[in-house]
Amino acid sequence: MSIDVNNESGTEVDEQAILDIARYALARMRIHPLSELSVIVVDADAMEQLHIQWMELPGPTDVMSFPMDELRPPSKDDDEPPQGLLGDIVLCPEVAERQGKEAATQHSMDEELQLLTVHGVLHLLGYDHEQPNEKTEMFGLQAAIVDGWRAEKGLTGPSPAPTVS
Repeated sequence: MSIDVNNESGTEVDEQAILDIARYALARMRIHPLSELSVIVVDADAMEQLHIQWMELPGPTDVMSFPMDELRPPSKDDDEPPQGLLGDIVLCPEVAERQGKEAATQHSMDEELQLLTVHGVLHLLGYDHEQPNEKTEMFGLQAAIVDGWRAEKGLTGPSPAPTVS
């Protein structure tokens, strides 16, 4: 799995954890091991510009996903997953820090960025949360991936509650 993490935000983030949880999420979703993903960490001004340009919404947001080859998880365990470019995930640590502090289970900026990375991966794979049934499926899968990764890493304490909108 080729995953690039590029921090352009000026904020120190745990790039290794972002890389690790992205790799874990893609493996868990059975994405081809030769697929490629890019994660870009930007400041609030850059995120706001992207948010306006692509969503026509004001203000910075927490995560945006830009799919390339529209890869999907294989439908059956014995299906060969397709290989390709997943796309880009853009994260904003300033928004992540605020959301982590405001969450029901308060958590760090880095924990929020890990959650947002999984959220972005799922969006790249075609998951959405516009409809209630979609939200239930996506957020359930997101929680299972974050919990599985945290357990594998031996991290203790409650997992971050979903704060993405």
